[in-house]
Amino acid sequence: MAMPLVRIWVYEGILASSVAGMVDVFTAANWIAAERRQSGKPTPLHWRIESIDGRGIRTASGQRIDVDGPITTRSSADAVVVPGPFVPDVERFLERKDLVTPLIAALRRQHQRGVLLASYCTGSFLLAEAGLLDGSVATTHWARGKTFAHRYPDVDLRINDIITEQDDIICSAAVTSALNLALRIVQKLVSTEVAAETGKLMLIDSNRVAQSSYASMQEKPHSDPLVLRAQRWMEKSLQRGFSLGELARQLAVSERTLNRRFKRAMGKTPLHYLQSLRIEVAKRLLETKSLTMDAVSRRVGYGDLSTFRRLFKRETGLLPREYQRRFSRHHWPRAAVAA
Repeated sequence: MAMPLVRIWVYEGILASSVAGMVDVFTAANWIAAERRQSGKPTPLHWRIESIDGRGIRTASGQRIDVDGPITTRSSADAVVVPGPFVPDVERFLERKDLVTPLIAALRRQHQRGVLLASYCTGSFLLAEAGLLDGSVATTHWARGKTFAHRYPDVDLRINDIITEQDDIICSAAVTSALNLALRIVQKLVSTEVAAETGKLMLIDSNRVAQSSYASMQEKPHSDPLVLRAQRWMEKSLQRGFSLGELARQLAVSERTLNRRFKRAMGKTPLHYLQSLRIEVAKRLLETKSLTMDAVSRRVGYGDLSTFRRLFKRETGLLPREYQRRFSRHHWPRAAVAA
């Protein structure tokens, strides 16, 4: 029986750790599988790292990655993995036709053959650009969700999910989710048992199911002076709370005008923005201050603790106490020091 083959397609500007981490997961899985099987059987997973021209590439950090050969539409595989570009503007990256066009053509060809396709981080943009995600679920880096949703309205974007899978296409979230993606590939091509043992050996949190708790508030840039004044007033009045009518009176405009201008500038209503702002400030307090949940709730304008907990979990996927345990700098583990 032939060994499952995974092709990892690389190009200039990706993160070296995501490729190396995935290969390390495959290496560990092969070691675990060897411990489980009888001697003499072949290694269960084989992989190749390939680039468009068959030459090594330079990563975003300047490291070089050697490759095993060129990407070709003629070569078959059991799975193809495409990483995401580490760039500030993914839409500008997609304008690089010399790179994107051959990648898209090769991805379409492999999909037609029934090959399992996988991407992590903004690699899902390449799959969507190829039209392979239309009508299907997908995820991407939390900070690129709005861009993705606007560019690909026919894709069912699940921005909170760490991993999505449909029609032999797997997408995973931000960069370190490449390790979770590698485990899913091991599960599909080797076995569930080997994947589980690999996750334990490498201390990979396979129960990480949402990236919403890692997300930071992404403000849409704008130049509307009325909305800027509204934002500043909200920040100053966060603790005591206020109504939309009060905010409109402070700015000497009607509620209707304020709603319209705010939604045009920010993509959301003032009250929706206020709620997001409160949760974002609460996250920063939980990360940096040793405060009770009651104190955090009051500081961001929620007098009812149960309401604060419910809204916080809806926005982040975690209860405030769980978020504090995971992200508070006061809870960061300290390295043991030998006496």
